[in-house]
Amino acid sequence: MNEQQAVDNPTFKKRNYKPFIIIVTIVINGLVILLSGLPGYDNFNAFDVKILPMMNAIFNSFTFLFLVGALIAILKKNVKVHRRFIYAAFITTTLFLVTYVGHHFLSASTPYGGSGIMAGIYYFILITHIVLAAIIVPLALTSVARAWNMENERHRKIARWTMPIWLYVSLTGVIVYLMISPYY
Repeated sequence: MNEQQAVDNPTFKKRNYKPFIIIVTIVINGLVILLSGLPGYDNFNAFDVKILPMMNAIFNSFTFLFLVGALIAILKKNVKVHRRFIYAAFITTTLFLVTYVGHHFLSASTPYGGSGIMAGIYYFILITHIVLAAIIVPLALTSVARAWNMENERHRKIARWTMPIWLYVSLTGVIVYLMISPYY
């Protein structure tokens, strides 16, 4: 169903996702900010929490690949495959978020141990990753909400920003892991 068919269809009802998007954005970004200041959980020994950052990187890798697949599909005008890849990216991003929150709840932040130019590169990537990760939450949710509401032109306009930012965030998440993993 295209946008005009949705508007002409009396059974189709656009939904207001804005309150949901605002609440989810505040909860996710607030949780990440809160966890960044916590010292970690003492004496946790149910499993080695050092596996969680690796899982974060794996989920970010899959998110990146799913987004590339979604981009290729939409460039080929295959909306069905595009939608499936986007949903897969949301699933792996959600799994990333769960393991990220788990890791930062259970253990203290790991400082980067490198120096010189590598430290500068690491912190540049890390800072841009963090800032854009906070921004991508409402962008991705708004993009999918517009698609669900069949607001195709508005979806395209925001997706032109959402896709490259989300690709950057998922790729730099892997790069940050690779750069800091020797210091865990």
